[in-house]
Amino acid sequence: MVKAGIDIVLQKLPEWKVQRIGLITNDAALTCQGHFSRTALLNNGFNLVKIFSPEHGISAAGADGAPMQDQLDPLTRLPVVSLYGEKLAPSANDLLDVDLLLFDVPDAGTRFYTYLWTLSYCLEVCAKSRTPLIVLDRPNPISGLLSLASGPFLDESSCSSFIGRWSIPIRHSCTLGELALYFNSEKKLNCSLQIISCEGWERHWFYFDTQWKFVAPSPALQQFENMLLYPGTCLLEATNLHEGRGTDLAFALVAAPWLDAVLLQKYLALYGVVGVDYKVSQFVSTSVRYTGQVCNALTFFVRDPKAFDAVLFGFLLIKCVKDFFPLFTWDTYPTAVNPTGQHHLDRLSGVTNSQDWFDLSIDEFKILIRDRCATSTAWSGKINPYLLYK
Repeated sequence: MVKAGIDIVLQKLPEWKVQRIGLITNDAALTCQGHFSRTALLNNGFNLVKIFSPEHGISAAGADGAPMQDQLDPLTRLPVVSLYGEKLAPSANDLLDVDLLLFDVPDAGTRFYTYLWTLSYCLEVCAKSRTPLIVLDRPNPISGLLSLASGPFLDESSCSSFIGRWSIPIRHSCTLGELALYFNSEKKLNCSLQIISCEGWERHWFYFDTQWKFVAPSPALQQFENMLLYPGTCLLEATNLHEGRGTDLAFALVAAPWLDAVLLQKYLALYGVVGVDYKVSQFVSTSVRYTGQVCNALTFFVRDPKAFDAVLFGFLLIKCVKDFFPLFTWDTYPTAVNPTGQHHLDRLSGVTNSQDWFDLSIDEFKILIRDRCATSTAWSGKINPYLLYK
């Protein structure tokens, strides 16, 4: 059985269990037996004194981009300090009664998934306050295959934000523990950092290989299959297209009242898109985009997870719609950390003025994105010293 870092620490019961522990976590962080991490720690004598929650709150069900408030945890009756609202990191006061911080939050394997950047702020704060940080590692759900790493490296000078602070590819093929080691070293943070590694997990495995029951890490990712498409279809947020929020197929479809899904399927084939199957359908939108309107949808099904490049697919999908559907436009995407919603595509892609790419001819566009997305070799060279799993 695959064991996450939480399972290992419960098994070994380290001496620091009696210290005052702050835990960054949410309801999606479970043991391999399906118990909430925070209750399992308490039941095994760990001295939890405070909880911190990332985006979507302690329930992991808060609306995308919505600020979360401090609260009392209904499970443990401990105070929960929100790290997605008035602040993105624990304050000095938050850490006055904490001896060490534990981090146990699942990831989606994609640069613009914000849990990683909550971890990055914790690295900085713990380094400054000399508070030890222990990451309870978890498998990358879309695998640790570095050959599948894809997407431009983020330009920190112009595109740094809470959906991508530092320079890594869109699909990074790492665990959060590995990225914590990488950032701690490369950014010279000097955090007192320990990673409790998973056991029984192999890099080429996807979530279904763990044999764990799937738990949604956030409201939109309700199925594992959605995660396979997310590194590319999340780019739809920067357009007037519907990405499926409010349905079980968020990020696994594209839709709009004006979209002809049958024609789009033909156009995608014309543009050389491969590796996915399609289904045409309709639904009434319940999300902010096109609320109450009937949307024509094209749903995507990944045929071979080990061969599919979601980032390339996302870029080609948007290019196809822009070229053939005149009602397509770029759009803003307001959130708590970007209230104006401006420059959202640049923040997602990591590249300044990335909208200009889509004005190229299709042949020029294909050459450009294949070149900019082919980052696996360069990324492997950078991350290899920090890999924990072979």
